Amino acid sequence: MPRQPDASLLRQLPSVDEVLRRPQVVTLVTREGRAAVTDAARQVLATLREDVQASRLDATGLGQALSGLDEAVEGQLSRSLRYSLRPVINATGVILHTNLGRAPLCSAALERVREAAQVYSNLEFNLDGGARGKRDVHVDRLFKRLLAGYSGGESGTDSGDVSTIVVNNNAAAVLLALNTLAERGEVIVSRGELVEIGGSFRIPDVMAKSNGILLEVGTTNRTRIADYEAAITEKTKALLRVHRSNFEISGFTEQPSLEEMVGLSRRRKIPLVEDQGSGAFFDLRSVGVKGESGVLDSLRAGVDVVLYSGDKMLGGPQAGMLSGRADLVARMRSNSLFRALRVDKLTYAALEATLLAYVKKDYDSIPALRMMQLSKEEIGKRAAALAAQVSRPELEVTIMDGESVIGGGAAPSAVLPTKLLAVSCRDVSADEFAAQLRGAEVPVIARVEDGRVLIDLRTVFPEQTEALANALRKAGRGGSD
Repeated sequence: MPRQPDASLLRQLPSVDEVLRRPQVVTLVTREGRAAVTDAARQVLATLREDVQASRLDATGLGQALSGLDEAVEGQLSRSLRYSLRPVINATGVILHTNLGRAPLCSAALERVREAAQVYSNLEFNLDGGARGKRDVHVDRLFKRLLAGYSGGESGTDSGDVSTIVVNNNAAAVLLALNTLAERGEVIVSRGELVEIGGSFRIPDVMAKSNGILLEVGTTNRTRIADYEAAITEKTKALLRVHRSNFEISGFTEQPSLEEMVGLSRRRKIPLVEDQGSGAFFDLRSVGVKGESGVLDSLRAGVDVVLYSGDKMLGGPQAGMLSGRADLVARMRSNSLFRALRVDKLTYAALEATLLAYVKKDYDSIPALRMMQLSKEEIGKRAAALAAQVSRPELEVTIMDGESVIGGGAAPSAVLPTKLLAVSCRDVSADEFAAQLRGAEVPVIARVEDGRVLIDLRTVFPEQTEALANALRKAGRGGSD
């Protein structure tokens, strides 16, 4: 039979009111408010009651728990009031880590968000005319400057100035573009481009929500321009080209060039939409990444509308951009979906500051681009300094060659050479050590490979180095120095 709890132990538990009258708890009430402290006290007492009833606490254990009751309430209060969304140290070497928030914002963007958030702004107010304005003018002028001269393509007709509108992410951009251009009409896309992005969102599903009719052509590994042309009917409203954001197909493959797609689009007078995803405005060849086209490349080639993210290669806030022919973008702007998918003043503020950095060619101010440009030698020096800081007998720390990745569904095959800190701890498994790093005051997210924890400083901000060192010094010791 299960052991019966000692009723006398339950009687030793104080009431919530008694706990709230204890001097240390009174101080907590003054600082954090009675409601929050009361809730914390109830949770602590409930846990003690459950432990007694389950015979997990005897008289000695309960006495120890009651002697530390004030600290237990304070600890529970701290956990309950702590933000769920917390800063972490990204030591994975994945620059645009989707699970860790993708691109960090530049300092200027943070300042602009603060300025826009704490007071009123002219979000939809024309200061010159004193009347209602449009929120997208705040960034469209900068996009026009960055994209000037790239609309239409050499082989295309005069399409006027390129325009840009902003929605809340790239999936929303795809939804808006296809709903505007191809509602109840056919959209032709290669079978090899029907990708699934993070969170099980699939291009065919987004297309279905747009009320466009998906028409697949070619095979998974080989699609020719003739396949597109043969599929065109009077119901065809758009040609769609999708960037294979998180995989690549190699071997016996074929895919029409962008120029071939543009040529077909022009001959048959059908808009070509490219879901580029990553949205690079930066020459990736300068960091050794080849074969990845950017927004300017696509518009220069004559793509009618390019869709891309704000928090990937651009290095800005989460957003989805639609850049292209002014007449087509105007139709998308007038679609009622645009209002449903629009972004707020904070996104516009961060995006405006990010775009200004591009206008000034101040690429080093954008964290994601700065990380891409770090050399293996620079990272190696930082790794050596960190290894010296965390040295202790039970910790084995070595420096080894490795590879960083861009991540975020951008340049899936591209790697950047780096130096890794490989860490193992005596009597503690690599998985346990990594878990303790995640439990640090500033959580550290690292990779585990071959029984070691790998630290890539490419994605660790210099100002985070001391917090990382503290976490490494404490891990494997049960959290104590």
